[in-house]
Amino acid sequence: MFESRKDAGRKLGKALEKYKNKNCIVLAIPKGGIEVGIEAAKYINADFSLIIVRKLPFPDEPEAGFGAIAEDGTMYINPNIYNYLEQETIESVIDGQRKEIERRISILRKGSPLPPLENRTAILVDDGIAAGSTMRAAVMMLRGKRAGKIIIASPVAGAETVAKLTPLVDEVIVLETPDFFRAVAQAYNNWHDVSDEEAFELLKTRNDDRGS
Repeated sequence: MFESRKDAGRKLGKALEKYKNKNCIVLAIPKGGIEVGIEAAKYINADFSLIIVRKLPFPDEPEAGFGAIAEDGTMYINPNIYNYLEQETIESVIDGQRKEIERRISILRKGSPLPPLENRTAILVDDGIAAGSTMRAAVMMLRGKRAGKIIIASPVAGAETVAKLTPLVDEVIVLETPDFFRAVAQAYNNWHDVSDEEAFELLKTRNDDRGS
């Protein structure tokens, strides 16, 4: 469906055409969402930043999660998880992800806070949405920041996830909802996990291009 994250970001930008030159801010979820968000923000001439949100992974199955935590401490947790994991285990996972959030803010945002979001149209971007927990936590955080309008935008997501997220925000824009959707990687011809170094270089290039 998409050649790369850059290709997906450009296509997503076109789908966001009505937000072009509207003083919006694109908030990308790192690290997979960075390049997609940069390209989309470039196309619609929007401000750009990173919102740090982490999945809360199962200790024995890290690809799956039972919720997510945003950088301000906002959390979405599947209420049924307490039937499967001990409280101590849940708290240990949360603590680990808090530390990773702090690390990413330090490295990727150089310790800078998010720009003011009150009354602004905020467009949340990731390279794909699986279960949707990270998006839920991000939306909850933006509600707390009093964003004026919240848009979820992604190249790919499962139809069921889209249906669950739609009532939570002002608009959901997803380019592809494939049948038998199992993983974000299946939507890309060229897929790899983004390293810190690559993420940093993408952000540096964007800032250099903008003269900042």
